[in-house]
Amino acid sequence: MSAINQGHVNSEINDKGIATIEFGHPLSNSLPSKILAKLAKTITDVGAQKEVKVIVLKSAGDRAFCAGASFDELIAIKDLDQGKEFFSGFANVINACRKCPKLIIGRVQGKAVGGGVGVASAVDYCFATKHASVKLSELAVGIGPFVVGPAVERKIGMSAMSQLTINATEWNTAEWAREQGLYAHVYEDAESMDAAINELAEKLAGSNPESMRMLKKIFWEGTETWDNLLKVRAAMSGELVLSDFTRNAINAFKNK
Repeated sequence: MSAINQGHVNSEINDKGIATIEFGHPLSNSLPSKILAKLAKTITDVGAQKEVKVIVLKSAGDRAFCAGASFDELIAIKDLDQGKEFFSGFANVINACRKCPKLIIGRVQGKAVGGGVGVASAVDYCFATKHASVKLSELAVGIGPFVVGPAVERKIGMSAMSQLTINATEWNTAEWAREQGLYAHVYEDAESMDAAINELAEKLAGSNPESMRMLKKIFWEGTETWDNLLKVRAAMSGELVLSDFTRNAINAFKNK
């Protein structure tokens, strides 16, 4: 089976109304289009269920949180429509998080790259371990964080987002990400992080659902144009990925 067709998205709901959504892929939890589509749909479907009070979004394994776009799929893109469709997958995940009426807690156990930083930025409250360094590597492979940019900027501001974008080959520590507002808390290990996540999730599960729904709407005020904005940004990335410069950069990156 090719890497493009691998990966999973699972969900479960416990008796307290806490839903857990997990995505995973053998290649450092990268996100091919099929996983992106399933993840966006799962967030939407789970968020619509009345018994769900709060959602925890996580990735599989104990190392990388998310390596972002699937390089195998990027290099296989043949035309603008394919490129726009692929990058729209990230737009759909971000918009699913944005429009979900339930608060979403993020669990970032390891490094987040590119689209992974976008996913971490799209949740409402994010926990991390000290291993959860961040990098927006898009410029280094000839594109840019056009689709995830609005979510990242909303969370950490233009200054920090531009630092990540411009210095595209350098990692920033989890503590740096906490200081910028991406992470609410950083823990020594996954066990202590999970204990804190469970504590907050249980508190929220016992809170007024309507209050949380109204607060979520307020938190995301000003993003009502994102359905269209992120499609426009997806087209920008889709065009750039077709260039010889980008294809050569992606191949060089894959061969490291």
